[in-house]
Amino acid sequence: MEQEEKWKTAAISMASDLKVQTFGGAEKVTQTVEDMENVQAIISDWNAMSKKSANLTIEKYGSPNEAIPSRLIWYNNAPWKRTIVYRDEIPHDFPQPHTDVIEQVINYNVPKEMFNELAKFDGSIIVEKTRGEVSSRCDMEAANFTAINVMHDICTGKLNAEKGRELLCEVMSAHMMNRPAPYAEKLQFDVQTEEKFDTDTVMIADEMVEQAIEKGKDMVNPNQDINYH
Repeated sequence: MEQEEKWKTAAISMASDLKVQTFGGAEKVTQTVEDMENVQAIISDWNAMSKKSANLTIEKYGSPNEAIPSRLIWYNNAPWKRTIVYRDEIPHDFPQPHTDVIEQVINYNVPKEMFNELAKFDGSIIVEKTRGEVSSRCDMEAANFTAINVMHDICTGKLNAEKGRELLCEVMSAHMMNRPAPYAEKLQFDVQTEEKFDTDTVMIADEMVEQAIEKGKDMVNPNQDINYH
């Protein structure tokens, strides 16, 4: 990429950052729903667990908002921000052998000091620091409810990773035996509805930022002033 083009790209990127932080709208949510004949055609040749998870999710939340050969996506299917059912399976042996096929997302800002603890707890808890999101990916929604509830307990200091793993095993065993298991049935805490990005800090020298802005200003909006001070 030529230097001029690099400056223009940097300027557009910075202008986009300013626009999103000022006006929001980082995620464009699909409002329409997919035709069920199309959805069933897509999942018809999926493996058994992926197809099972897709059908259970459709039964509970209706037709997905997006459907492509590799995944189905629901937006704002409360309490989730997004639900994604994948065609492709990921093998996972905790707490028992299964494949991860359904991922469910909430807005959640994980304290930095808890990142390692969550990694020890469950590798299928996914922390998106910049986006301010956490998701759980497992074989069923009940497992995602459980993992995210335990994640919250760890982040609020009620449990450490080891105790969290023990609790998850207890809850999922109770759920499979049709015993009371509130952690597997719904989120046990209030979820923030507004996005709270962790944008980190600017570290590139001011003069470099100014050059990028000047070089690319005409590509963004000739009449728009960009101020990063």
